[in-house]
Amino acid sequence: MRVSRYFMPVLKENPAEAQIVSHRYMLRAGMIKQQAAGIYSWLPLGLRVLNRIQTIVHEEQQRAGHIPLLMPTLQPADLWRESGRYDDYGQEMLRIKDRQDREMLYGPTNEEMITDIFRAHVNSYKDLPLTLYHIQWKFRDEMRPRFGVMRGREFLMKDGYNFDVDKAAALHAYNRHMVSYLRTYERMGLTAIPMRADSGPIGGEDTHEFLVLAATGESEVFFDSAVTDLRLGNREVDYDNREEVASVCKEFTT
Repeated sequence: MRVSRYFMPVLKENPAEAQIVSHRYMLRAGMIKQQAAGIYSWLPLGLRVLNRIQTIVHEEQQRAGHIPLLMPTLQPADLWRESGRYDDYGQEMLRIKDRQDREMLYGPTNEEMITDIFRAHVNSYKDLPLTLYHIQWKFRDEMRPRFGVMRGREFLMKDGYNFDVDKAAALHAYNRHMVSYLRTYERMGLTAIPMRADSGPIGGEDTHEFLVLAATGESEVFFDSAVTDLRLGNREVDYDNREEVASVCKEFTT
């Protein structure tokens, strides 16, 4: 494809709504176009980048032994009522009705649906452990969407879900995820530091969030500068070896 025939609507001036450098660059390079607050069209150049990111995520997830599937964006409200989260989720959830007056929602996350799939098809402990994941569009009606695609209302999200027979197996699955994320960030050229985080309404004892070091952002963190020199590189990790995976996690989180 010649550049002269490519659709790349570049802008000469910085858009007024773009507050941070990455947002300005993406708009000016013709990667995205804002359609509404926190909702963007991904134009051809931006879509190429987005697809490349997805490829890296898929490769690292499957290297860790995780199995991809794809769940729909629209979910029945009854699943969320069963879990008790339909009324608790708040105004971030987009609630709708179809023509049969059935209550639906645009999924902000997929715990309810993946659990419904699991209980319908897994009947024995012999089918465990099992880690399923997907990459799908989500919608959360943020009160103040900002920073371009970094804090949007509609966004592409990777969710991973583990099903295990005991706590030790669940911890190993958690550690596998952490190593796979460390590899993913490295391949993207990002310095991401795993930090202890609040588990929120979902709960759990081990919870981390990855903070990417950047000049712009909403958080200030204190960390040992030595952590920025840690790299997995081409190191082979046996994801079935609990001790080895746990050792890598400890190396990057202490």
